[in-house]
Amino acid sequence: MIKLIKNVKVYSPDFLGTKDVLILGDKLAGIEDEIKLKVSCMEVEEIDGTGKILTPGFIDSHVHILGGGGEGGFKTRTPEITLTTLTKAGVTTVVGTLGTDGLARDTSALLAKARGLEEEGITSYIYTGAYQVPTPTLTGDVMKDIMSIDKIIGAGEIALSDHRSSQPTFEEFIRLAANVRVAGMLSGKAGIINIHMGDGKSNLAYLNRAVDETEIPISQFLPTHCGRNPELFEESIKYLKRGGYCDFTGADDPDLWEKEYGEVRISKALKRIIDEKICLDNFTFTSDGQGSFPMFNEKNEYIGLGIGKSSCLIEAIRECVFKEDIPLEIALRGLTTNPAKILSLKTKGSIKVGCDADINLLDEKSLEIETVLALGKVMVRNKKPEVLGTFENI
Repeated sequence: MIKLIKNVKVYSPDFLGTKDVLILGDKLAGIEDEIKLKVSCMEVEEIDGTGKILTPGFIDSHVHILGGGGEGGFKTRTPEITLTTLTKAGVTTVVGTLGTDGLARDTSALLAKARGLEEEGITSYIYTGAYQVPTPTLTGDVMKDIMSIDKIIGAGEIALSDHRSSQPTFEEFIRLAANVRVAGMLSGKAGIINIHMGDGKSNLAYLNRAVDETEIPISQFLPTHCGRNPELFEESIKYLKRGGYCDFTGADDPDLWEKEYGEVRISKALKRIIDEKICLDNFTFTSDGQGSFPMFNEKNEYIGLGIGKSSCLIEAIRECVFKEDIPLEIALRGLTTNPAKILSLKTKGSIKVGCDADINLLDEKSLEIETVLALGKVMVRNKKPEVLGTFENI
């Protein structure tokens, strides 16, 4: 199928102007001021982009696709994600992870879920491991997992500075990071170690020690939840200035999390990054989708539960633009070019000829998602899913 999107404002994420965009199969084949086609042997679907903004499909690189949680007992285990939960939120590439529970959920099941999502139409990858160190794996060895399994691009979500962490020694942690790095080098993958940051007082101490005391480059670490509290956020700003990567988690109700728990919302985090003149290549945004958002009191006793939603990402982008006056092309980086670069996803995150045809069409005025294409296939049209997950219509 050939698709031609006409007269649309293109953000690559940099603004390219009003263009026509040609899609051949699952690839972007042309981005020109005007494209005229004369095709008699194939059907051409033309999409009117007037009044719309075209962006790359979003990369949500921290999602509990298999479900998460369990910190409040078995009934608090969150359900698996559905296809349309992702596509309606503009997510066309997802990276699945385990979390606190690396026992009742394992890497084998995570891999199966990722393959299922890909069969349904989007691109998927996973991290091997969970909170614990030594971390659970599929083959019995982190290096073998990364080298042998196409979808495994690194290890995570390894927990630090958290009462739910396995409290690894620095030596245990750095050995894991070294193995993940080498496996990534040998397999041509990112070899990233994705790190859950908790509310503990040590904050980013292990990561700063790794940079100061070892030969492992700072680019191998991707700490997440870096806006969890003001103290961790300030440490994260310092870490970004060192050249590190930091991921900031969205929230379905950012007002609540900001007021009750002091979490730094994505829009304010990005505003600070810009004001501090920090490199704009090193931040990412993720949803922690389907992960539980457990709430604990001052004694670390469980008192309640929320759930992550991928829909928080477009809301964060809108807030960046409309509340903080951040240019759209900068805000989009956190969901497009930056995660693609950090995770070595070479055909993702950009509107360029040869890249995968993962596309979001947004209303120009509201920035609401209207149409989503994944690998050239329309998944959502006019805000309504055209492709449902296998069991979503039952």
